[in-house]
Amino acid sequence: MKVTNLLKNQLFDPSRSLSTGELLHFKIFELFVVIYVLAYSWSWGLYTQRLNEEVVLPLGMANYIDVSLFFDYNLALLNALIISILVLSAFFRIGSRWFYLVVMILFHLQYVIRYSQGEIPHSQNLIGLAVMILAMGSLFFPNGKFFPRFVFGGVIFFIGLGYTSAFFSKLIGTGYQWFYGEHLWLWISEKSVDILSRDGSYQTNFLQELALQHVFVASLILLVGWLIELIGFTMWFKKWRPYTTTLLIGMHFGITLTMNIRFDAFVMQLILVGYPWYKFIRIDSKRFYDRLLKITLFKKPAAGA
Repeated sequence: MKVTNLLKNQLFDPSRSLSTGELLHFKIFELFVVIYVLAYSWSWGLYTQRLNEEVVLPLGMANYIDVSLFFDYNLALLNALIISILVLSAFFRIGSRWFYLVVMILFHLQYVIRYSQGEIPHSQNLIGLAVMILAMGSLFFPNGKFFPRFVFGGVIFFIGLGYTSAFFSKLIGTGYQWFYGEHLWLWISEKSVDILSRDGSYQTNFLQELALQHVFVASLILLVGWLIELIGFTMWFKKWRPYTTTLLIGMHFGITLTMNIRFDAFVMQLILVGYPWYKFIRIDSKRFYDRLLKITLFKKPAAGA
């Protein structure tokens, strides 16, 4: 029970009052999620319409329904249109608080339609996670200060859990030798093939050259990144959150430099939720606060909330 209360206080901070800065911070984060949902939904729909012909790797609900039905007749684009209408309505609090739940289902459907070809990216998963938390929050905490607090706390919890789980997954799957430098050599080589086939040319940078010439350097790069994943759960604690977030962002830049794998949406989401931006937003206008409240909550807050 003490651990539960500790996490509740650290993740959701229920005793703190809801400030204008926190409302604005939340709406900026929600807008970020909505923009990426729109961008991904349409890009996946357009890709599906042009290139998808058969299911190579069924993901998620694609194991239970035939998503190849969406490859023709502009059905993937129609799905993107429905997602767009619902997610924008949810953002402006027009219509039902169930809209985010429907968006979550259709967004996942769009994801499995697009990535039924065998390629599975990372950044999109964190956007999907945020949509899931928004759906849960809008259903269970539609009014009062706990809705934005639940969304931020929920996203932070699963991010921290995901990184630490990734550490143990590597340990279980490969053993302690996962960080051996030869593995980085292999991944650099594999990614170079992808870039060469896409751009027609590939050139290693200074850090890659250093890692390829010295196995110790390659091993150190992997070990540092692996240990940063291990402490991902420390994002749960307010005192450590900014420092852990900074290390995770640095780790992703390191991955980009060494393996040419970019996590743009991933990193931006870390920046938005990993730092207490609301503390730096000082707006005392009661009128602005009330307007923000109307487009933040799904129901009018109860008296005293």
